[in-house]
Amino acid sequence: MRVLGIETSCDETGVALHETGRGIVAEALASQTAVHAPFGGVVPELASRDHIAKLCPMVRHVLAEAKVTPAELDAIAYTAGPGLVGALMVGGAFAASMAYGLNIPAVPAHHMEGHLLASRLEPDPPEFPFLALLVSGGHTQLVHVAGLGRYRIIGETLDDAAGEAFDKVARLLSLPYPGGPALAALAESGDPGRFAFPRPLRGQGLDFSFSGLKTAVRLAIDAEQAAGRLSDRVRADIAASFEAAVVETLADKCRRALGSTGLGRLVVAGGVGANRKLRATLEALGRGEGFDVRYPRPALCTDNGAMIAYAGACRVAEGIAEVAPRIVARPRWSLEELGPPEPAEARSRREIGAAVEAH
Repeated sequence: MRVLGIETSCDETGVALHETGRGIVAEALASQTAVHAPFGGVVPELASRDHIAKLCPMVRHVLAEAKVTPAELDAIAYTAGPGLVGALMVGGAFAASMAYGLNIPAVPAHHMEGHLLASRLEPDPPEFPFLALLVSGGHTQLVHVAGLGRYRIIGETLDDAAGEAFDKVARLLSLPYPGGPALAALAESGDPGRFAFPRPLRGQGLDFSFSGLKTAVRLAIDAEQAAGRLSDRVRADIAASFEAAVVETLADKCRRALGSTGLGRLVVAGGVGANRKLRATLEALGRGEGFDVRYPRPALCTDNGAMIAYAGACRVAEGIAEVAPRIVARPRWSLEELGPPEPAEARSRREIGAAVEAH
């Protein structure tokens, strides 16, 4: 079975082809960093236009690299949410139109389910059940994963996501866009013990909060600047101290969540999952506490088409197949709303039964 995956949720255009038994056989990724850098953040309209310009040639490139014709595709999966509504519409319209022309299913995929399943593309995939730490620019969640579509959110951010906090602090430090990777790079040369930043909600449940930490960093920057001490060295120390606070907070919540659920496996996913300090800290914690830590390679932590192709393939393999494609775009979409895959025949019977009961 061959499934084409299309990712256009925000500021990266991803296309990939997944084939049963072989995994990802071809993929392409186009970043929009140069498009948004002059504005210091993502401009939704520009993101949508860039997806429109790049999607067709990227699909042609991936199919040519895989030596697969459109007629040999079995389904097309696309990111239906969460994300920027205009960007989602671009991918959804393209996928649904192409699927309609080929008379194959178009599968609306959940962006965060793609991240959550990305580690299963690795040679030694983690088995269900496990605890997932989904940590990105827009999400910070702890998810109890019992199986495909069987997700229960047991902790999430109350304000800023971890990745969002990275980007905002990077801007306070006048670092270039995208801020998160730039801050992590600066932190490598800094002293993480120089500034005693708070560890928000430490020891208090499983939810996260990074807004107060961001404010503490801003106050420290203002104080150092007012005293004429905001040198490159001090900026590196601030970056390292901030990163340490975020990483220690994430690690503490993971430890508590594993203890409360009794799970012995942690899967880290999302853009911040590529952070080297976070990986090293969680690996050390796992060795000390006796749990297994898994994460996808860094290229699969960022938004990409491979994770969407795989997520779509998983659901098609379980029997979900709508031959009449439709465009789905859900800017806000909880993982808990997904549910396990349901075969099309069973879904049709359920919907007919509901309609009869309503009359």
